[in-house]
Amino acid sequence: MIKIVDYKAGNAPSVMNAISHLGYEADFARGPQDIVAATHIILPGVGSAKATMDSLRETDMVNALGNAVLQKKVYFLGICVGMQILFEHSEEENADCLGWLKGQVVKFDVSKVRVPQMGWNLVHFEKNTITYDGQNDFFYFVNSYYAQPENRSDLWGIADYNGPFAAAVCRDNIYATQFHVEKSGERGLSLLNDFLCL
Repeated sequence: MIKIVDYKAGNAPSVMNAISHLGYEADFARGPQDIVAATHIILPGVGSAKATMDSLRETDMVNALGNAVLQKKVYFLGICVGMQILFEHSEEENADCLGWLKGQVVKFDVSKVRVPQMGWNLVHFEKNTITYDGQNDFFYFVNSYYAQPENRSDLWGIADYNGPFAAAVCRDNIYATQFHVEKSGERGLSLLNDFLCL
C-alpha cells in the first residue's frame, strides 16, 4: 500500500500524478492512522524545512513516521525538502529536523551561485542500489539548501553546483533525492518505479 504524506508544505498531488502515470494506486496520508498499513511511504516537499517539520508535528506524523520507517522498516522515499528533513538540523530558519541520518543542511554560497538552483543537473551515482542501476543522468532540481551527510556511506548520488553536494542519499530502507523525481522525465519516473517495485 503506497502512501504519500500530504501536508501543507508538500506537493503531494504532483507525486500522485506521477505514480498514477506509472500504473500504481496510492493514497494520501494526512494523519498517523493513514500509514499503519503502508508498504511504501513517500514524503515530498517544497518550501522550508521548518514549515515542513511544523506541519508534520501539527498532524502528529513525526512519531508515526519514525515508527513505520525506523522500527517496521517500511520503504521510504523523501523528495527535495523531504530529503533535507531526514538530517539533524537545517540552517533554514534554524530548524531541528527528524535526525534519522547524521548531518546538517546548509545554504549554497550566495556570493558564488544563484539561489535557488533551478533546472537540470547531472547526478553521479556513488553506488548501485536495488532502486537504480547507477547510470549517471540529468534530474530536475529546485533548491537553495543542500544536505551534508556525516556518514559518507549514506551518499547515493552527487551533483555539482560550484562544488559537489549530496543529490541523493540512501541507507537500508530509506531513500531520498534532492531532485524532483516526479519532474525529471523518464529517468525520474524510472527511479520512482524502481522504488515502488521494492
